[in-house]
Amino acid sequence: MNLFAYGTLRSAELMLAVAGRSARGIPSWLEGHGVFPISGDVVPCIKPSMEQAAEGILYTEMTLEERKRLDLYEGAFGYELRQITVMTANGAVEAMIYFPPDDVAVQQGTWSLSKWENGHLVPAIHAANELFSHDPLPSHAELRRMWPMIEKRAWAKVRATNEDLGPATLRFCPEREDVAAYNLAPPQGSFFRLQKFQVDHRQFDGTRSGDLVREVFLAVDAVMVLPYDPARDRILLVEQIRMGPLMRADPNPWSLEPIAGMIDARETPLEAALRESIEEAGLTYDRTEKMMSFYPTPGGTTDYFTCYLGLCDLPEKETYSGGLDTESEDLRLHTVTFEKALSLVTSGEINAGPLIAMLYWLERERSRLRTAA
Repeated sequence: MNLFAYGTLRSAELMLAVAGRSARGIPSWLEGHGVFPISGDVVPCIKPSMEQAAEGILYTEMTLEERKRLDLYEGAFGYELRQITVMTANGAVEAMIYFPPDDVAVQQGTWSLSKWENGHLVPAIHAANELFSHDPLPSHAELRRMWPMIEKRAWAKVRATNEDLGPATLRFCPEREDVAAYNLAPPQGSFFRLQKFQVDHRQFDGTRSGDLVREVFLAVDAVMVLPYDPARDRILLVEQIRMGPLMRADPNPWSLEPIAGMIDARETPLEAALRESIEEAGLTYDRTEKMMSFYPTPGGTTDYFTCYLGLCDLPEKETYSGGLDTESEDLRLHTVTFEKALSLVTSGEINAGPLIAMLYWLERERSRLRTAA
């Protein structure tokens, strides 16, 4: 099979991750068509446009295995193979193309592969690598359900490598060769995932650890927001049932927490914090302050939390409902005084570590914030 790629798969690096093909294709074009940005997305689609010619790459002699992988990657989202004739420098060539669903809405303007690669290629490769680490591979329907979490984890890896995650003035500052993870087994799970692998790292005495078998829980980056009304010295807490305490056999799995949620793909932590505040509590803020970022349990999970204080006027009522029905959220919201919240930490009723850390941060900064209010 010859395949004409007009969008992100023109990237040789992404084609390698998706199809397992390292050979570069042939520049080509499809007359009477244009490549347009999809509304609300960063990827393009192809549509008939008589005055244009869609630029692309022609990949020749695709194998059955390569086509199987491509069919999953494209077909899960409604893209269908059609036969076309494309032009190359040596003339016309018969090929196949993945056409988008007819109801895909496009924007006016042009789509740029180079701009997409600058901002989105690396997470796209991370996402493709996770997808094809499954054994067996998911069905189309399963992939559609899994894809948002796959993308969240891909973008978490990008943030981990691009953000300033703190100095190393006391802790060890490694070089690239000081640690290596390898022999990754197919991860288990379709929402969160459990990854078994081997690691070899430099030890403090300068020797190597040798092959160590480890497992880690693959979660996603998340945000937490503690709404604070400095004029009234009150905070808002979210109460909900949590599966962690339930599966630990805690007789009371209802937990008091800050506003919290996962960071979506292509979303900044602050954007996620503001979105979650509206969704869970209907709150907007006069301003926010970043409190801290941290790994809550670095020994066994990739969880990484970014925490904010949200300064606002809190509602007068002490208890009310929140959350989105579409996400099956059953939330009870409490506005309490700061002193009351500290007493709940002392008594053990507040037992969620991130909230405890955020309350102690607020205890340190509270005088400044109340004076400014």
